[in-house]
Amino acid sequence: MAPLKNIKVVDFTQVVAGPVAGMLLAELGADVIKVEYPGIGDITRTSGFSKGGLNSSVLNCNRGKRSIQIDLKEKEGQEIALKLIENADVVIQSMRPGKITKLGLDYETVRTLNPDLIYVSLSGYGQDGPYADRAVYDPVLQAMCGYVSLQINPQIPFPDLMRTALIDKAVSWEMALSITAALFARERGTGGQELEIAMIDVAIAFLWPDGGMAETLLDSDVTTGTHLSKLMNMTETANGHVVYFAIADHQIKGLYTSLGHPEWFTDNRFSTREARHTDNNNEILGGLIADAFRTFSTAEIAERLHSNSVPCGEVIEISKIAEIPQVIHNKTFFEWDHPRSGKIRSPRHSTVFTETKLPILDSAPLLNEHSDEILSEIGVGEEKRRLLQEKGIVP
Repeated sequence: MAPLKNIKVVDFTQVVAGPVAGMLLAELGADVIKVEYPGIGDITRTSGFSKGGLNSSVLNCNRGKRSIQIDLKEKEGQEIALKLIENADVVIQSMRPGKITKLGLDYETVRTLNPDLIYVSLSGYGQDGPYADRAVYDPVLQAMCGYVSLQINPQIPFPDLMRTALIDKAVSWEMALSITAALFARERGTGGQELEIAMIDVAIAFLWPDGGMAETLLDSDVTTGTHLSKLMNMTETANGHVVYFAIADHQIKGLYTSLGHPEWFTDNRFSTREARHTDNNNEILGGLIADAFRTFSTAEIAERLHSNSVPCGEVIEISKIAEIPQVIHNKTFFEWDHPRSGKIRSPRHSTVFTETKLPILDSAPLLNEHSDEILSEIGVGEEKRRLLQEKGIVP
């Protein structure tokens, strides 16, 4: 039985952070009802890469859910939402602070209906404070929280973004972790509770284990060190690029050997960490290494580095990831045929449970696909459903 079987989640979120959190819960067996708004529904339904009523964004963030559209601005729509919440285990919402209260769906209101509810309020900066009313997106937090300042290749000293929604996805995993922890605490007698998650807090916490190295020990007599970001190397080969990571002496020796210059390890300028990190020697060594890399193809130098125990990886296009032998071996992806959208590739849940069978989520819901089914489950009869549809409360 899946770990979260019989756990019901009502998901009022859209775009990436909240929806992916809901999908992670669905991958663990939860019944996740995605509440979408009148019209286009989740804004990601308008993005490209689409066929047959689904697109890649919806598939990658909402597999395994059921969809219903509800006009939450209308009283009857709010009543439907309350009926869903009344029998739910978890609610996740990401509306601007204060907006959910105006709809009568805030935690203080719904806890009277469902005291055992785990209620998650996701915000950009927090439920209150000087930035609480600001709109926020992933790249904004990358800039504010130090990520951009670290994305500097020494060879091209200009900061850049991580061109993926890194923080959104970190928030997703934090939400799923905190929800499962709260459910476990509830089983131990804690009861329901609200979880307040601010994206800025997650962004900083996610960065800090390595990105905050230089800002952790605050006394004036702390010894200096090298920031981890400066030890990461990407270099050009004869036909592409490779990333390698060599810090320990045996790795440095392996690097020199791989490049055909084992003698560098006996050169006083390059044989010790202290010598390598003097400005002049570092510059000389950097040039020698760069020149040597360009004499090898990517495949050849990667093989040489691996054979000398130097961690490295070829820079691979996203379209080729599914062809990586280890990815094939791990069965990271599964492919399936959708009756309207054709052949689809999706990654499985990352963790392999040895004693627990997880569901394979082979589809995401079409917009409003499960409206009748969900309304019937909360006791809304056929005649009432027809009236709600005529009013546009539930399309």
